[in-house]
Order: sequence, then C-alpha cells, then structure tokens
Amino acid sequence: MSDNNVVKKVVVAISGASGSIYAQQLIRKLLTLNGQWSDLAVVMSSNAKTVWETELPGAPLPSSPVRIYGAGDFNAPFASGSGNYDTMIIVPCSMGTLGRIAGGISNDLTTRAADVILKERRKLICVARETPYNLVHIRNMETVTLAGGIICPATPSFYSVPKTIEEVAATVVDRIIDLAGFKMDSYRWGSNS
Repeated sequence: MSDNNVVKKVVVAISGASGSIYAQQLIRKLLTLNGQWSDLAVVMSSNAKTVWETELPGAPLPSSPVRIYGAGDFNAPFASGSGNYDTMIIVPCSMGTLGRIAGGISNDLTTRAADVILKERRKLICVARETPYNLVHIRNMETVTLAGGIICPATPSFYSVPKTIEEVAATVVDRIIDLAGFKMDSYRWGSNS
C-alpha cells in the first residue's frame, strides 16, 4: 500500500504513555488530509484519557468526525482482518502496550488490532515514548520490527528550528504521517521550505 493515491482506513490508538500532544496533533493533521482516508478510528485506553487531561488541560478528547471506540470494544471493525484497515498508528505507545504486542497478548482493542494488522501484513507504526530504554524494551522493539511493525520513537528533530512545543511535536507527527504513506507538505531536509 505504498501508492500515495490509495485511500486508507486508519486506526489511531492512544496508550497511557506521556505524549498526548503527539496524538492530538496527529489526529488534527489527519483530519486535514481527509481525502486520503475513508475511515479514521480512534481507541484510547483509560490511562490515555487521564494522561491527556493532565498534559492537555482543557483540550477536548478526540470526537466526531473520527469514529471513537472503547478499549474493550472487540466488535470494532479493525478487530478483524476482514475490516480491511490498512494502517494502525499507536501514539504514544507505552512500553506495556509494546510488550503485549510483542508477546502476542490481545487483551484489549489496541493489542488485538495491532495483532490483526501484523498478521495481515499491513502497516503498524508504534510511536514509542519512553526514556531510557531497558533491554526488555529493546527486545520487544526488535520482535515487533521482525514481525513487520515500524518503531518510530517520539524523538523530535530540531533542524527546522521549531519555536513552540507544538512545532517540536510536529517534527515527530510529520514523520509519522510520512511513514503512514500520506501526502503532506512539511519541512524537508535540504529543501528551501
């Protein structure tokens, strides 16, 4: 599904790791790219909601026009390969979520959907948000990578000279959007923009 003209079905999962700003900005940017996706679903863990409210006080949780699913809703279409969701982005991705995916444990909608995406050989992007990594984290990243997932650490870049925290976060979000195969104007190294 590398053809940028393909209209995608995307699920964004938000775990309880720090980094709600990444999820918020990703959803906002995806909404501006609505001609490139046919379905945009969001699932949040209960811890994700708590972290969101702590890190983004007063910011509304994701809502319409995205489709919102509960963490235990195994009737969500992306809980099955027949739902034909081709892209899943876990942002931020806690080490607990990553570990359960690496271990094949599908105990909630996020880990079940990730298992489906991997078994169907579709695109799974895990935006790992932890520092430092221990050896268990690194081995779990290796396992998910070997299974076909992409580990995209929430590590901002600074060569675009960001001036605000939102611009710093955007350096990660723009990379996620590129990895997911969406067309979008953003800073490119070596360009004049």
